[in-house]
Amino acid sequence: MITLTRLKHGPFLLNPDLIEHVEMTPDTVIYLTTGHQFMVLESAQEVVSRIIEFRRAICQLPFDTSRSRTPAPETDS
Repeated sequence: MITLTRLKHGPFLLNPDLIEHVEMTPDTVIYLTTGHQFMVLESAQEVVSRIIEFRRAICQLPFDTSRSRTPAPETDS
């Protein structure tokens, strides 16, 4: 999730996977795949920077091999 600031409602968290596109009118408007839209104080470039930072953080998380698939049971051949 990335933290952004609505024009009149303060900070909120947004799932960047839902962003369809961002418009740069005098204000930055974020359109989501759900049909919702948000006007935010951050510039479009700042939104992109936060998304990149978020994705980098995810890519750096270690993979937990203990949650991988359990091996198939052995069969007599």
